Amino acid sequence: MHAVHIRDLDLNLLVVFDALLRERSVTRAASEVGLSQGAMSHALNRLRAFFEDPLFVKTPSGMEPTPKAAMLGASIVDVMATLRQDVISQARFDPSTARRTFVLCMTDMGELVFLPPLIRRLREEAPNCMLRSVQVPFEQIEGLLASGEADLALGSIRAAPDDLYQQQLFLHSFVTMVSVRNKAIGDAITREQFEAMPQIAVSLAGRTRDAYDSVFDEYGIRRNTYLTTPHFLVVPLLIDEHPDLIATVPLELGNVFAKLGTVKLVPPPVALPPFALRQHWHPRFHDEPGNIWLRQLIKRTFEHYPEFL
Repeated sequence: MHAVHIRDLDLNLLVVFDALLRERSVTRAASEVGLSQGAMSHALNRLRAFFEDPLFVKTPSGMEPTPKAAMLGASIVDVMATLRQDVISQARFDPSTARRTFVLCMTDMGELVFLPPLIRRLREEAPNCMLRSVQVPFEQIEGLLASGEADLALGSIRAAPDDLYQQQLFLHSFVTMVSVRNKAIGDAITREQFEAMPQIAVSLAGRTRDAYDSVFDEYGIRRNTYLTTPHFLVVPLLIDEHPDLIATVPLELGNVFAKLGTVKLVPPPVALPPFALRQHWHPRFHDEPGNIWLRQLIKRTFEHYPEFL
């Protein structure tokens, strides 16, 4: 490619390419970069003309990159990460005027716990900024944070990579959740009842030994695990449908489910140690003003979180 040709490329188009590569939708990509759908389509046409390739082709599953776009994608992602770190990070972040989509890695439990208070704060302090939540396997989180595709990871990442910064937000305890129609359990559950009743275990990895309530094993308590699932949201629905099932979940999540009126919360048969919820970020963005501001906002929002449940 000749130098004259390079000058023909508007670097703002790389932002468009990056958004399309991640979102696979003209509409969602336009929303993320703050363009109208028409302006986004015009930008895509300019990209196609410059690279002499369709780049993104409409399919039933979304806008899929062509082989050439896939080849270009890795380089453009690197360029965007460099711009975020070395150029944008030098600018002052003003939340009152900033237009930015913050991307957070979290589970469905994290969404229930973190998003309602965080959305309220973000709307007050950064009215033009938006949020996007993504759920990915643990082993992919460091790569997303390193590339800048995600800003923070929130939750209980027990095997967090050593390279990531982390900050504790608050501690949560556990409760056992039972159906309100389960007449065998009153305000408490005995160890014998707990060991005998079929249980739902939540494991993001899909393995029973990695379940959130696996701490019971340390107390020698046998669990009659009937179902292992990576999803918290299905738990109260299954307990309502099958009242003999029980599950042990974080208190904050149990409080949300108890509002449905179909489940009640009782203390576990043994006192369990509290569990820490933290925010994690990559060293590359430790000094990036927007990332710093977001971390501070989240810390302020949740450092006294159990006190206002």
